[in-house]
Amino acid sequence: MIRWLLFLALICLSISSYAKNAYGVVSQDTNEVNKLNKQGYDSRLTDPEQTIGNAERALSIARKLGYKKGIGESHRVLGLGYYYTNEPEKSIDNYLTALTFFEQINDLRSIAKVYNNIGNLYRDNDYQESLKNLKKSLVIAQRLDDKQLIASLYLNMGNISYRQKRFNEALDYYNKSDVIFTGLGDSINLITCVQNKGVIYFNLKQFDKAQELLLQANRAAKANDLNQTVASVNLTLASLYIAQNKFTEAENVVAEGQTYAGLIKDKKLIYDYQYTTYQMEYKRKNYEQALQVLQEIYRQDSIIHKTTESTKINLMAKNFEQAALERNSAFLKAKQETDRVKFFGVTTVAGLLMVVIVLLVGNVKRKAKTNSQLTELNAEVSRQKDNLDRINHHLEEIIDERTKDLQVKNRKLSEYSSYLSHQIRGPIATLKGLMNLEKEGLVDQNECINMMDKCVTDIDSKIIEMSDMLHNPARTDS
Repeated sequence: MIRWLLFLALICLSISSYAKNAYGVVSQDTNEVNKLNKQGYDSRLTDPEQTIGNAERALSIARKLGYKKGIGESHRVLGLGYYYTNEPEKSIDNYLTALTFFEQINDLRSIAKVYNNIGNLYRDNDYQESLKNLKKSLVIAQRLDDKQLIASLYLNMGNISYRQKRFNEALDYYNKSDVIFTGLGDSINLITCVQNKGVIYFNLKQFDKAQELLLQANRAAKANDLNQTVASVNLTLASLYIAQNKFTEAENVVAEGQTYAGLIKDKKLIYDYQYTTYQMEYKRKNYEQALQVLQEIYRQDSIIHKTTESTKINLMAKNFEQAALERNSAFLKAKQETDRVKFFGVTTVAGLLMVVIVLLVGNVKRKAKTNSQLTELNAEVSRQKDNLDRINHHLEEIIDERTKDLQVKNRKLSEYSSYLSHQIRGPIATLKGLMNLEKEGLVDQNECINMMDKCVTDIDSKIIEMSDMLHNPARTDS
C-alpha cells in the first residue's frame, strides 16, 4: 500500500513539474511577443521597416501559441508600420484583422486603439470616416478613463480640424492633448503637440511663434531619434522660411529634411520636399531650376494620382468590408448570446433531469429494499404459519387422544358407577334391614353387629376394588 502511495506521489510531482515548466515556456513566449510588439511600436517614427519586421516575428510566435491578444496587437503594429511606409491597403487590412481578434476576446482598450489608427489612416482621404472612427475610439477611451488614448485622440481630432482649415478648433484640441501628455510625462507625444501647434501658428501667419515651436520640436525630435518627426517638422520650417524670404535657412532645412525622409523611405515626404523645393526656386525667381523640379513633380504626380485613386477605391472597399465585419460581429455576438442562453437552458434541463433520475433511482432502490424486506417478512410469516399449523395439528392429535381417553374413562366410570351401585346396594340394603330388625328387637344385638360388620367389610372391599379399577384399568382388563 505504501509503495503505491509513493508511486502516486511521484506521478503527481512529475505532472506538477511538467505543468510548471510548460507554463513557464508559454509565459516566456507571450512575453517575447509583447516585447517584440512594443519594440515595433516604439520604432514606428524612427524606422517603420523595423516596426514591420518586429511585428511579423511577434505574429509568427503568437500564432504558434494561439495567443489572440498577441496576434491582434501584432496586426495592429503591422498596420502602423505600413501606415508610416505609405502602404494604406496593407495597413487597413492589418487594422481590420486586429479588430477581429480584439473583438473575439472583448479587449476594449485595444479595440479603441485600432479605431484610432483607422481614423488616422482615413485622415487625408475621408474626413467623415476618419472622425467616425476617432469618435468610436473616444467613447471607449472615456469609458475606460484611458488618459493616454484620450490625449492621442484629441491630437488626431485636431489634425482633422487643421485639414478642414478650422485652425482655432485644432489649436484647442492640441492644447487639451498637451495638458494630458504633460501630466503623463509622455515626451514623445509632447513633441508632436509642439510641432502641430507650430503648424497652426504658421497657418495663422504668426511666424515668430511658429518658428519658436517648430525649432523646439526639431531639437527634441533629434534628441529622441524621431526621424519621421524631424522630416515632417523641417517641411513646415522650410515653408516658413520661404514665406519670409529666408532662402539660405530654407535650403538647409530642406536638405536636412530630405535626408531624414530618405532614411525612413517615406515617399510622400520625399514628394512634398520636391514640391517645397519648387516653391523655393520659384519664389526666388530661379525659374529654370523651378521648371525642372516641376517637371519631375508632374511625372511623379501622375503616378501618385493613380496610386491615390486606387488607394481611395481600396479604402472604400475596405470600409465596406469593415462594415460587413461589424455586422457579422454583431450577428455572431447575438448568435453567441442565443447559444449561451440555449446552453444554460439545456444545462438546467439536464440538471433537473439528473435530479429526477437520481430521485427515481433512489425511489426504485427504496422500493426494492422495501420489497425485499416484505418478501423476508412474508417468508417469516409463512414459516411461522407452518409452525403454527404443525403445532395445531399436534394439539389436535393430543386433543383427539385425550378425548378418546376421556371417552374411554367416562365409559368405564359409568360402568364402574353402575357396577358399584349394584355391588354396594346389596350390603347397604342388608344394613338397613338389620337396623330395622334391631329396632323391632327381632334379632340379637351381637349377631346384628356381626352381620353389620360383615356388610361394612363387604362395602369396603367393593370400594377398594372399584378404586383399583379406576386407577389401574389395565389390571382390571386383564
